[in-house]
Amino acid sequence: MTDDDPGTVNMARNARLRRWPVGLAFSLPLVIGLLMFTAYPVGMSLYYSLCSYPIFSPPRLIGLANYQELLRDPRFWLSLWNTFYYALAAVPLGMVAGLLLALLLNLKVKGLAFYRTLFFLPTVVPLVASCVLWNQILNPQQGLINEGLRFLGLPAAWTPGWLTSETWSKPALILMSLWGCGGGMVLYLAALQDVPQELYEAAALDGARAWHRLWYVTLPMISPVLLFTGIMGLIGAVQVFAQAFIMTGGGPAESTLFYSLKLFDTAFTEFRLGYASAMAWVMFVFILLATLAVMKLSNRFVYYHT
Repeated sequence: MTDDDPGTVNMARNARLRRWPVGLAFSLPLVIGLLMFTAYPVGMSLYYSLCSYPIFSPPRLIGLANYQELLRDPRFWLSLWNTFYYALAAVPLGMVAGLLLALLLNLKVKGLAFYRTLFFLPTVVPLVASCVLWNQILNPQQGLINEGLRFLGLPAAWTPGWLTSETWSKPALILMSLWGCGGGMVLYLAALQDVPQELYEAAALDGARAWHRLWYVTLPMISPVLLFTGIMGLIGAVQVFAQAFIMTGGGPAESTLFYSLKLFDTAFTEFRLGYASAMAWVMFVFILLATLAVMKLSNRFVYYHT
């Protein structure tokens, strides 16, 4: 009897059918969890975005009124601007800092394991603890940064009140975001070690300097990892919340009122769950469109080698 024999085919099909309930039983907890804790909340949030829903009253369908109100809400546009400002600066700076660290740690120097651990350690520090620490570092009177600037003899204008100034509050949080660049550093370091050494040797024989080897060999070869960290950094920056919530509360003068913080205040301070759901869906659409745009552009700049 061969594999093409109808009897053999039927026996194999029957065996698969007998195993199907077992597979379903094993996957059922995951499927139920996905439906109950992901699919259902997402679907209900879309419904609530079309409702007037004070938290202590039943939802009442009002159509697109929440989305229309968003367009007229000046705090909505302010939160968008603050978030755009933060993402536009924090994401590329974090990627550059992580890449520079990875390039340095890719060198053959003594104590390499110690330095790798040292730079990665901040990424495992709890976010709340990091915020408390940076609150002290950015203190305008006794903070480490301003004390260092005073030690260098810089004038008072160069020792700002980081978290108390409208001008410096967002740069302060951007500076803090570099604290966690060790996560990207690990990914870049792994990608750098996968770059074939033959390419560097060939480039060196052709007279390429270190900068040219970096630009024409290293960056193209690790471009898929750069794309991944860029997209993940963008998603994280658009959803930045805890830093502003803990350190500034959205101040001063709402200069750190980021989109997620505005959404949180709308839902749990103003108790407007319908309006907050509309904001959440606007955020989802923005992240989706931004990710698709980056993926579209990546066709020109990302090289997938085999």
